[in-house]
Amino acid sequence: MKKYKGIIIALLAVVLTLSAAFFIGNSKKDIAQNTVKTADLTSKSENGNAQKSEIENEEKTDIQGEANRNGKSEEKAETSEKTEIKTDKYQTEPTPEGVPSPVEPQNSTVTKKELTCTLSVSCETILNNMDKLDKNKVGIIPENGVILAEKTAVFYEGESVFNLLSREMKKNKIHLEFVNTPIYNSAYIEGIANIYEFDCGNLSGWMYKVNGKFPNYGCSRYKLSDGDKLEWVYTCDLGRDVGDNSYSGGQKE
Repeated sequence: MKKYKGIIIALLAVVLTLSAAFFIGNSKKDIAQNTVKTADLTSKSENGNAQKSEIENEEKTDIQGEANRNGKSEEKAETSEKTEIKTDKYQTEPTPEGVPSPVEPQNSTVTKKELTCTLSVSCETILNNMDKLDKNKVGIIPENGVILAEKTAVFYEGESVFNLLSREMKKNKIHLEFVNTPIYNSAYIEGIANIYEFDCGNLSGWMYKVNGKFPNYGCSRYKLSDGDKLEWVYTCDLGRDVGDNSYSGGQKE
């Protein structure tokens, strides 16, 4: 028995050594696996944070972009408001270059001082638009389109275009029809020589110009000056066929 006792002890020592080695190996493996898992978790966490950061940045960018767009819209609106054309109490926009500012009839003083200007009345544009003319008016259109040839007329200091037209039409026995329009503080000429607005199309009517310029306000508000050249012309195309491209000049209804 003693003979085998040493062998048994040696075997036990070997077994214990192997067991210890096996245990230590497994522990290291577990530690390594845990380390890998921890690294993976850390990496995933970092990636998740990075993705979250990117999303947040994208959201901030969108918000900032939207803010910029809103800012530009507001700036555009403000600019639009700033550039809005202002009108006076009678809805008149700033006068074109070369046209005097309107003078209200109630504020005008007429004196006995005599001045002169020239006056003419024409409907020549109708001759080029006979197909649009009211059939009942064909017989009253002058062959040359001239209703009143240019003539020198006398007016009094402080008088308006309307004052002169009214007097001269009566003097020359030419029909004149008008209507007072308080909203524009002026008379509106509807017809001369029985030729009315809309008689030659939806864009037709009477306009006036002084010294080659079409005022953008009514004839009662235009104060005449000595030597003026006054022309009343009939348009069939809202002024474009008589030289006015503002689409609003001549007289305001």
